Amino acid sequence: MTEGTTDTPPTDPAPPDAVRERLAAVRGEVAKAVVGQDAAVSGLLVALLCGGHVLMEGVPGVAKTLLVRSLAGALDVRTRRVQFTPDLMPGDITGSMVIDSKQGELSFREGPIFTHLLLADEINRTPPKTQSALLEAMEEGQVSVDGVSRPLPRPFLVAATQNPVEYEGTYPLPEAQLDRFLLKVVLPIPPRDAELEIVRRHAEGFDPRDVAGAGVRAVCGPDDIAAGQEAVKRVQVSPEVSSYIVDIARATRESPSLSLGVSPRGATALMRSARAWAWLTGRDFVTPDDVKALAQATLAHRLGLRPEAELEGVQVGQVLDSALGSVPVPR
Repeated sequence: MTEGTTDTPPTDPAPPDAVRERLAAVRGEVAKAVVGQDAAVSGLLVALLCGGHVLMEGVPGVAKTLLVRSLAGALDVRTRRVQFTPDLMPGDITGSMVIDSKQGELSFREGPIFTHLLLADEINRTPPKTQSALLEAMEEGQVSVDGVSRPLPRPFLVAATQNPVEYEGTYPLPEAQLDRFLLKVVLPIPPRDAELEIVRRHAEGFDPRDVAGAGVRAVCGPDDIAAGQEAVKRVQVSPEVSSYIVDIARATRESPSLSLGVSPRGATALMRSARAWAWLTGRDFVTPDDVKALAQATLAHRLGLRPEAELEGVQVGQVLDSALGSVPVPR
């Protein structure tokens, strides 16, 4: 893992099975520093294989930042971290034109977004203008400054963290920006056994700022990720499963509790994430169970509750579960 600007030299791609094994090994490396949070690790791997991005939400102290730093340690890729604050400017992320004192000319200075893995820490603590600059780069895969478009490295993954929106000093992401994230995963407070293990590790000297000291090592590189992405594209999606995905999306649009249902982009996102999950689990075809497994993480953040439903205490997850239950599962 480095923070330089030189891409890793290309090598012969590994066979898909070997790549799958290396990505499975990433889980074991992350587990050396992070206790539990398996769903979040799965979400990050799925997004990596889809070329998407992940929004992670949880109260302070549930290892959101540590999780991404551990993933970065397990991947032999360039990584950068940006702490989002109320005074952060768009150019602080994307880069800007500066005067070269030696040449006396303007030149572009790359921002931290020119990396493979960007940790956008507490993204909802920065104003919407700066959020939009990051999210535009995520969508386009490039940065435009002074009329020149500059492509971002590949692979490129933004792992953004945010505190729950009811916390003070936050700027909630609008629906259109939330839609740019392939997945949103919620990191819960760990169960008692896991919390006990966390305390035990700290008592034995674990330093969350030093993931290398916990034994995390790089086991997967950019070429492996690229090979995995190509393998995922070859995973078969039957007409019956495609219809199942579309019917789920349409069921959310018909829910009386929702003001905003799943868009066609959301439906394609569910198909992509289910494909990646199927491949990670060793299959070359998608099943309805793959779709159901990824539905909450892929769709829930794309839904909007009606005000009257919010007043009644209805949760988005409940509405999505109801929509899933209303759609016949193909056999």
